[in-house]
Amino acid sequence: MSLEDVTKFMKERVGDEAAVSAVIKFDFGDDGTIRIDGTASPAVVDNGDGDADCTIAISFEDFQEILDGNLNPQMAFMTGKLKVEGDMGIAMQLSQILG
Repeated sequence: MSLEDVTKFMKERVGDEAAVSAVIKFDFGDDGTIRIDGTASPAVVDNGDGDADCTIAISFEDFQEILDGNLNPQMAFMTGKLKVEGDMGIAMQLSQILG
């Protein structure tokens, strides 16, 4: 999947009302970003690189593995594949978005 495909998938998953009332950014390094603004109505999902309440740094490949159900997010965090910057409470709510 391309970044565009994953962004479209995340837009569909989030819908108009994000399950988390915060700004979350997934930082894939050189592969780009996906930013979810759950404070907006309707929620905005884009590839912006603005400020966020919580930033998740992960490789694009590992993120796709999480979306496919082949990588547990908690295990990715414990093994250093996923890093959280900002509000850890928001990160804990991501399962509502990622499923």
